Amino acid sequence: MSLKVELKPGERLLVGNCVITNSDQRTRLFIDGKAPILREKDILTPDTADSPAKRIYLAVQLMYIYEDVERLQKDYFQLVNDIVTAAPSTTKLVDEINNEILTGALYKALKAAKKLIQYEQDLIANAT
Repeated sequence: MSLKVELKPGERLLVGNCVITNSDQRTRLFIDGKAPILREKDILTPDTADSPAKRIYLAVQLMYIYEDVERLQKDYFQLVNDIVTAAPSTTKLVDEINNEILTGALYKALKAAKKLIQYEQDLIANAT
């Protein structure tokens, strides 16, 4: 079964380690095979990973893109330890990310990391 991706004009898509940029018209792609795929809106860079939760997302994103958990495992666990120590209420969300990583479901781990980012933003908004 193909993955159907619709791209807006000018939108970019990461497939493996290749960036695909759409032209000036809406495009529909059907992708067969197994490769890490991320939409531009779901990609963080070191510059945009400006909070603890976003740095965790970035680490998981790199695990997903490079299909290599071990390479980033040490950094990831340091980031996780830091956020759980600072905000113990994040433990449940961090456990969800960890479980997805352990089962090899890195895309699902990214989705769980997005929930952590939203939770972090909610915490900050309610603290002011």
